[in-house]
Amino acid sequence: MITGIILAAGSSLRMGQPKQLLDWGGRPLVHVIAATALAAALDEVIVVTADADAAVAAALANLPIRIVPNPRAGEGQSTSLRAGIAALSTSVEAALILLSDQPFVTAAIINALIDAWRDRRVPIVAPVFAGVRGNPVLFDRSVFAELLTIEGDQGARGVIARDPARVHLIHFDDERPLLDIDTPEAYTRARRLLDV
Repeated sequence: MITGIILAAGSSLRMGQPKQLLDWGGRPLVHVIAATALAAALDEVIVVTADADAAVAAALANLPIRIVPNPRAGEGQSTSLRAGIAALSTSVEAALILLSDQPFVTAAIINALIDAWRDRRVPIVAPVFAGVRGNPVLFDRSVFAELLTIEGDQGARGVIARDPARVHLIHFDDERPLLDIDTPEAYTRARRLLDV
């Protein structure tokens, strides 16, 4: 069983408004990310939100996902990552971590990571977009304990960097999945790319 975990509890300070709810082709951004995850070969999709975030929950209301509230979201991204991992059942063999502000990640990219993990059973599978390592990243259950030790406002970068020999990289030519929507300027650039 492979679960997708979407981290959607960020405070969006640089954006000035909840980026999870920005319009993306007529849908809230978080809905687009969740729908992409659901279209991929994942067995379950979890969305980690800030505690009692009714607006994000409402944006996902018609999707078969599970919402995991994170009451410690204000302490940084690591708390959402830990909340997502802690919410997994014992039958989950791998988790794919997605960010809620990278709309150019496709189901095909997710499936390529899943296929590589199934073929190789490596601890970590990560994408490289136009020469730069990006997200989403797939973690085998053997890495979950390490993910639960991350603290502060950071993701799993340190876990990935700890031992490059256990990371299998998949290369893609497209650089658009690297774009995350953190600022109004980034949102404008992303919207231009969407219309191309």
